[in-house]
Amino acid sequence: MYNAEESIIKTLDSIRNQDYEGEFEIIVINDGSTDQSKKCVENYQSKYSNLNIQLLDQPNQGVSIARNRGLKVVTGKYIALLDADDEWLKNKTTRQIQILENQELEVDLIGSLRNGNPLLPPYRLDNRNLAEVNLKKLLIRNELQPSTVIFNRKLLGNTGYFNPSQCHAEDVDYWMRATLHNKLFILGEDLLFAGGGKRSFGSSGLSANLKAMTRGYINNINRLYEAGRISKLALFFYSIFYRFKYLVLLTRTSYYNLLGKK
Repeated sequence: MYNAEESIIKTLDSIRNQDYEGEFEIIVINDGSTDQSKKCVENYQSKYSNLNIQLLDQPNQGVSIARNRGLKVVTGKYIALLDADDEWLKNKTTRQIQILENQELEVDLIGSLRNGNPLLPPYRLDNRNLAEVNLKKLLIRNELQPSTVIFNRKLLGNTGYFNPSQCHAEDVDYWMRATLHNKLFILGEDLLFAGGGKRSFGSSGLSANLKAMTRGYINNINRLYEAGRISKLALFFYSIFYRFKYLVLLTRTSYYNLLGKK
């Protein structure tokens, strides 16, 4: 949570209103907010004292360190991420836990669709309404928005934590590392209202900095190359690909801004 006084109550309400019958452990990391975000959560804690809400403060250090702070104190078997301007739909937890606990499916991490957007190539839903996520697909496009994700805590053991030095494309870096030892999927159901319905790039938040996002993606492939997971030729190709993608997104963003679209 960072300066989210306008949205944090809706975010917390979306957890409280889940139809899942299990217990929730809600950990709010206040990443050095300078507005009334902290007070909003404290009032919420008082109003709903039956909820297990922890509020942890830290100086502003960015999304990766904030997430890691929560991951290091969480105790549950299944871990969900939720940014302070996103809202879970009522049945999100129930649907995803059903999949995670289905032994026949062997799913370690499950995301979902969001904001009514379709699932784009190279991802394709199978007859189970699931789309597999692997390294090759992530190199082309990331469809795992963090607030859609729930995963088994075993990932903390075999993948670790978010890169504390990275604040752009840090989620993609984590998913890429997670594919080494885990099975990742996207459920073809819309279970999240993200960012107030704004587009996912060039509008607000960290993703608005398209140049920094591009640098994040290039840093990711450099680490993949150093780890021996992609070839030198692939490194060269994706370096060009991400720079081209940056120009396309920059053009589209300028066009949408000209039209006054959020």
